[in-house]
Amino acid sequence: MTTTLITGANKGLGFETARRLVEAGHTVYAGARGVRLGEEAAARLGARFVQIDITDDDSVEAAAEFVRKDAGGLDVLVNNAGIAGVFKPPGEVTGADMRRTYETNVFGAVRVTRAFLPLLEASPAPVVVSVASGLGSIAATTDPSRVEYTVAALDYNSSKTALVMVNSQYAKAYPGIRFNAVDPGYTATDLNHHTGTNTVEEGADVIVRMALVGADGPTGQFFDAEGVAAW
Repeated sequence: MTTTLITGANKGLGFETARRLVEAGHTVYAGARGVRLGEEAAARLGARFVQIDITDDDSVEAAAEFVRKDAGGLDVLVNNAGIAGVFKPPGEVTGADMRRTYETNVFGAVRVTRAFLPLLEASPAPVVVSVASGLGSIAATTDPSRVEYTVAALDYNSSKTALVMVNSQYAKAYPGIRFNAVDPGYTATDLNHHTGTNTVEEGADVIVRMALVGADGPTGQFFDAEGVAAW
């Protein structure tokens, strides 16, 4: 039985990814900050709820200990939880704005990955998937023919660029773990007030695909919504 933890699993891409992995036979731990919403989502999914605030060291450590005691290990980690940031013109973004966005989108992913590394290293086929964005792609955001070029979001975009690099560094440091970052595309979720053009089902496709890669799958890559390695 494959044991999987998904952060931000109470709604959107996290919920859909959890639903699909439960369907695939995984024992899924649905991570969420809010207890009531998390428990309700886990009940609908047929998953186990774990309370986790990825911006808080103690909360993350407690979640790792809960999974260790409850499941005995972890095979797949999906770093899905994230925030949209401040949506200010670049010249108006403050250091505090940047810190707030990075606290969740970058430092949160590092905090969770570090806490669960001992459990992942004990797995025969460990996998980590981090949900990034095409808005973090330097190639896409500097190409006038791409829609990503039109989006100026200093804190959010750069946080997703950093997350891709974090993924790359982990992959080199832990060759036994499949570390990959993914871009679900412009998906209609609460993050963008449901303005996205992709459904959550479409957006979750690449997340689920990378969660299922197994021990012989790729590592250290950034995959676009079609599952193509990109940057």
